Amino acid sequence: MTTAGLTPVPRGHVAAVVTSLEMRKRPPARPLPPSPLRLERWHAPSADKYRQLFRRIGEPWLWFSRLIMAGDQLEAIIHDPLDEIHAVLDARGIEVGILELDFRTPGQCEIGFFGLVPELAGQGHGRWLMAHAMALGWRAGIERLWVHTCTLDHPGALGFYQRQGFTPFARFIETFPDPRLAGHLPRESAPHIPVIAG
Repeated sequence: MTTAGLTPVPRGHVAAVVTSLEMRKRPPARPLPPSPLRLERWHAPSADKYRQLFRRIGEPWLWFSRLIMAGDQLEAIIHDPLDEIHAVLDARGIEVGILELDFRTPGQCEIGFFGLVPELAGQGHGRWLMAHAMALGWRAGIERLWVHTCTLDHPGALGFYQRQGFTPFARFIETFPDPRLAGHLPRESAPHIPVIAG
């Protein structure tokens, strides 16, 4: 079936609209929102440790890119001194979030991954984490802070980034094989996104 204006997605695949956002000027300093959480720098974590946290945060949103990378390929990124990984810890010292800042492009900081476990959604912790991202990302020599989100992320993600001062500058359509069908994520992950098998 062909419908004007619609592009078919192959069976067994998932599609998302990706929006890229940027900030070209450091915003005025704001007080750090209160939070019982704390941020801890991870220096060269093992691929297994990184993936465990990545999965806990991203499984509801079909985050899978770092799960399917070969271990040496992943470690080449997360062990690069220009790729900074920070774990969010709760009061018990348990990892409940991630902030990954990528400085590998001169003059730029990409917020590569930004998220909290689902249990913490909607409690204001995102603003606290973004305040840290701004403080850590905007350093000497950085002229651009940027991030991307997609329609598979939390429905409030795009609006959240815009409220923090990011401006959308590009939009893309991304399609990829459904990671649940390949066994990279459990079949019950992201129930709001239907599985359409081949």
